[in-house]
Amino acid sequence: MTNIPETGRTPRVQIRLVIIQVLVFSLLFTLGGRLWYLQIRNGAEYADEAKNNHVQQVVQPAVRGSILDDRGVPLADNETRLVVSASRTELMKMKDKGKGVLTRLAGVLDMKPRDVMDKVRLCDSKTPQPCWNGSPYQPIPVTLVATTQQALQIRERPEDFPAVTAEPTAVRRYPAPGGANTGQVLGYLSPVTDDEIQKAKNTNSPFLRSDQVGRFGLERTYDKELRGKSGVTRYEVDNLGRVIGEAKNDPAVPGAHVVTSIDARVQAVAEYELNAAMVEARKQIDRNTGVPYKADAGAIVVLESKTGRVVAMASNPTYDPNIWVGGISGKDYAKLTAKESNVPLMNRAIQGQAAPGSIFKVIPTTAAVNAGYKFDGSYPCPSSYSIGGQVFRNFESQGHGSITLGKALEVSCDTVFYGLAHQQWLKDGGLKPVKHPGDIFFKTAHKFGLGAETGVDLPGEVTGRVPDRQWKQRFWAANKDDWCKTGKKGGTYVELLNYENCLEGNLLRAGDAVNYSIGQGDTLVTPIQMATIYAAISNGGTMWNPTIGKAIVSADGKSVRQIRVKAHGKLPMDEKTRRQMVGALEGVATRGTAAWRFGGWPQKQIPMHAKTGTAEVYGKQTTSWFATFTDDYTIVMTISQGGTGSGASGPAVRNVYNAIYGLDMAGKQDLSKALLPKPQAQLPAIQPDGSIDAPEIKPYVPPSPEDVPPPLAGPPAPPVARQD
Repeated sequence: MTNIPETGRTPRVQIRLVIIQVLVFSLLFTLGGRLWYLQIRNGAEYADEAKNNHVQQVVQPAVRGSILDDRGVPLADNETRLVVSASRTELMKMKDKGKGVLTRLAGVLDMKPRDVMDKVRLCDSKTPQPCWNGSPYQPIPVTLVATTQQALQIRERPEDFPAVTAEPTAVRRYPAPGGANTGQVLGYLSPVTDDEIQKAKNTNSPFLRSDQVGRFGLERTYDKELRGKSGVTRYEVDNLGRVIGEAKNDPAVPGAHVVTSIDARVQAVAEYELNAAMVEARKQIDRNTGVPYKADAGAIVVLESKTGRVVAMASNPTYDPNIWVGGISGKDYAKLTAKESNVPLMNRAIQGQAAPGSIFKVIPTTAAVNAGYKFDGSYPCPSSYSIGGQVFRNFESQGHGSITLGKALEVSCDTVFYGLAHQQWLKDGGLKPVKHPGDIFFKTAHKFGLGAETGVDLPGEVTGRVPDRQWKQRFWAANKDDWCKTGKKGGTYVELLNYENCLEGNLLRAGDAVNYSIGQGDTLVTPIQMATIYAAISNGGTMWNPTIGKAIVSADGKSVRQIRVKAHGKLPMDEKTRRQMVGALEGVATRGTAAWRFGGWPQKQIPMHAKTGTAEVYGKQTTSWFATFTDDYTIVMTISQGGTGSGASGPAVRNVYNAIYGLDMAGKQDLSKALLPKPQAQLPAIQPDGSIDAPEIKPYVPPSPEDVPPPLAGPPAPPVARQD
């Protein structure tokens, strides 16, 4: 019998032990390597992250900079209000989650308990407004308009209102100095969105959740400069959310002020006169329809002729931007967006598109000269012009014999431009165009900047439309199926039109060419585009980008960055043609279609130039246009469905000029009453403490009725003068 030692192991057992030992050592090595990576290799990074998990931020909003007019008068600034806020962190520590406190608070503030509780709930994808989208550690505003009595009740009874504060706080306001609302130009503020926070995360101007940002107008364009930098205090908290210490404090940096070229006094006059003209137009009967004009919308733009800076810009209907402060109510938002309100949020000076009528004629005049027609040549101006059996008539069917292009502008003779446009259309091949048609009338419009943005420093500008061959083709391709479906030969006007468009809507027809030549048909422009063009005619030919911002000034006034104006082109005409056109437009104001609105004007001292326009649109009443300029200012005004150019818009434009230059209706000037006889050159002074030396503005007093000629009265004796 063989003896086997007790300590002996079979080879199979030994192999198993070796494998187990290898596995154990491998696991230990892996764990050790991972521990080295976490604690040594990336230890600092993970330590910071762990620390941040126990740090919460409380934001002190920066005081937003003011938006000032050219003399330092605030158009948008901040006022101190009693703001009642609640600390959600403290409320959540209470047994009832703060319901009792918030219910008592609702009683003091004359609010419904449910409304107060909604204010302090946190926003998420399932929670509708109102809710709080900022940090839960931030005091949450319940109301921005607490009265002194309400604030005292809260502060005198802290035992009833724990976690509630009532403190003076800077809140945005739009003071409308002298009645200058300036709503669509200024814009408004609203809370930042999560999407905006993410997009700005890695920029040099990131958002905090508590930030208010500009949504439209100058508040949006210059939001970065106005916003400043919020202060952030970081608190260390434990895992229950209790504050155990202060980690870091970054003080707030106030926003800069934006000085504009807007003059609040001229702005107030422009707004008043635009509204008054629309009200007056609604009293007049449209001879075509037999009902009063609707005058449902309008706009007016006042530019510095030499620089393109915006002195005033008004749009009607308008709204009070203060309704957005603290969050707009559902009732107010419904009013703003209701169909019967006619979109008051739209800035019609830069977004309102309409056919320009005869104020467009400076463009085909230039095109004709560039095509070889002489400015002072002789052109027939019959009462009508026929093409293929279709008759195109002069406005009011008046003829003037053979006249020059200058005279055609002066008396606004449509048939002169019909003839020129038709000739060029035939030269380009008519319905069978040559391979490379000249299309000089359309190309000239593009060179005037139409069909493109002017570059005004406001968001949302639209381009208008030049209905050239390329546009016709695109439009036909997009609408052909519908036209072919609804068109009918021998049907109603609309059915017949759709039938013809189905067959040849992509072709540039003779009717398209002649309608285009007088600013009718599918042509669309904005008031700011036409103001830019007429300012360029005045200043020597430079088309400046209309600019409202003039300078960015730091809160203490020490840093000033001027905003320079930029040009987007030169008028496509030589100096001789420009001077001839200036002379013709002076004739419009002194003896042509606008003369009856400038009776008594001191023409030698302040040369006035004008062009009237009455645009006809199918299914609507005529749109009134009035374009004017002096050496100093350019004013363009339009009223949708308001009547004729000189009839509806003329008196208002004259009154704005009178206020600017200090003139009465007889043309006598009183410089002590002149609002801005020359454009403002100096910037307003801002003191080191942030105060602004702003003059007081008196409300605009309109001319008394006895000083104003009867509105929409007929033209004076000279037969060439007519309402256009």
